[in-house]
Amino acid sequence: LARDPRWGRTEELYGEDPYLVSRTGVAAIEGLQGPNYMIDRHHVMATAKHYAAHSEPEGGTNTAPGNFSERIIRESFFVPFRAAVEEAHTGSIMASYNEINGIPSHVNHWLLDTILRKEWGFDGYVTSDGGGLQMLVNVHHVAADNAQAAREALAAGVDYDLSDGSVYRTIVDQVKSGAIPEAELDKAVARILYAKFRLGLFDHPYVDPDYAAKITNSPEHQKLALRAAQEAIVLLKNDGNLLPLDLNKLKTIAVIGPNAADIHIGGYSREPAHSVSILQGIRDLVGSRAKVLYSEGCKITEGRQGWRAWYDDEVKFPAPGSQVASIKAAVETARQADVAIVVVGENESTNREAWSEKHLGDRDSLDLLGAQKDLIKAIVATGKPTVVFLINGRPLSINYTAEHVPAILEGWYLGQEGGTAAAQVLFGDVNPGGKLPITFPRSVGMLPDYYDHKPSADRSYVDVGTRKPLFPFGYGLSYTTFKFDNLRLDSPAIGQYGSTTVRVDVSNTGTREGDEVAELYIHQNVAMVTQPVMRLAGFRRVHLMSGEKATVAFELTPELLSILDINMHRVVEPGTVDVMVGPSSDNTQ
Repeated sequence: LARDPRWGRTEELYGEDPYLVSRTGVAAIEGLQGPNYMIDRHHVMATAKHYAAHSEPEGGTNTAPGNFSERIIRESFFVPFRAAVEEAHTGSIMASYNEINGIPSHVNHWLLDTILRKEWGFDGYVTSDGGGLQMLVNVHHVAADNAQAAREALAAGVDYDLSDGSVYRTIVDQVKSGAIPEAELDKAVARILYAKFRLGLFDHPYVDPDYAAKITNSPEHQKLALRAAQEAIVLLKNDGNLLPLDLNKLKTIAVIGPNAADIHIGGYSREPAHSVSILQGIRDLVGSRAKVLYSEGCKITEGRQGWRAWYDDEVKFPAPGSQVASIKAAVETARQADVAIVVVGENESTNREAWSEKHLGDRDSLDLLGAQKDLIKAIVATGKPTVVFLINGRPLSINYTAEHVPAILEGWYLGQEGGTAAAQVLFGDVNPGGKLPITFPRSVGMLPDYYDHKPSADRSYVDVGTRKPLFPFGYGLSYTTFKFDNLRLDSPAIGQYGSTTVRVDVSNTGTREGDEVAELYIHQNVAMVTQPVMRLAGFRRVHLMSGEKATVAFELTPELLSILDINMHRVVEPGTVDVMVGPSSDNTQ
């Protein structure tokens, strides 16, 4: 769960909400492993990571303790993993680096055996994280040496050593000496062999290179990458309907910013065989119909850019004041244009896994780095219509931009076809319909700021007079307008084994076709254990032509209504439940 955006690995996550992450996670696993339990040679085995409570670390720093009660872990952090096991039948689980209640995950019997195998019925294998077993010795200090680390991790249920092998290499001698029971080793070996049988590796040990060459970056997959990018873009602001830009009214377009000309696809990536930057996407779409000018404006970091920089240990930031000349040049570029598109955010050097003190990636601020805010201010000061396009792996506290820039788009890391999709959205060939999977806070001082907070966590701050975020979970605008009405239930009451259908009419009341996402939230009014003010229980994305209306239906089941009672048992308590539907978490009926 993306619960602390200071954490550099936020870029790898699906969002802050347990239900959303469970649905996305199940879809990803089913896509990787294929439609059947036995995995054919054109699919691969999925590993669900990082188990568990790794993503809201103390101080927002990688591998720090996850200081949470069992209730919080079960209500939130376990939800996607349970779905990965029980619904998607993931073949592997990766233990996380962090500790929970003083016990590192790699030696946590409760986590790896009691919950995972006994309670959820997991039948796959558990892998360590890279170097995670060594951390038992040199970071957590719960083992005196590699041999002890091997004994404790194997006993807890770690079947596979994802590292240089130095820890589990001690197992052979320890079995021979009797320090490790051979039956314990047999269990781990059996789980690895079971995974290989499930993959069919004993019958077909090799992949088909001709098939791999045929599908890799095939036209079909390029189209899918483009569609994913188109649907992911979120329109955050559009004062005066500045967007979409009308090419018939533009003679010169300024594309400015440190993220405009480079490809940014996030960490743990490789350079795709085909890729399009936002600058190139705009040039390709505009062609000869308008002149496209470019100016970098400022740098986020020095040195290599893009996915390659993710591997570089040192992150060099430009010296203060060193960007004055480049910002001045960008201002001159903007003055020559009819509109300025400013592409800013973060990059793979500033938003990444901090795997050591020499390779950092977590932040203590969510503000735009370096001179980017100064660049935006300078462009706004020209009086030219300005659009800000964000490329980044975490939400950012863009307070000035949110107040002064008329149009803002969030792209995250859009993948290899991102530039094409960005241009299509900017010029109206595609109507953006994406929604925020994570809250945008006003500052790090407001963290944690996830929408599904408890009722007591609603007090405003004295210096800003609010607790509301810049942009809430589930938020996203469109170039058209939508109306939600006639919210109704097939049955206003159900028994503990019954269900009901929630229906709502969604109408496109604007002049363009577009996508809207109907979001279902619920809240139990009275319960023995405090409940979040609201929690996501369903979502449906619908495409509607101008004037078209559709009825969106959700099934509301006892499972969705269930809570953990005071004794940690999953129950459905009698009582009343608010059922809310709307286009975002802060706009429901």
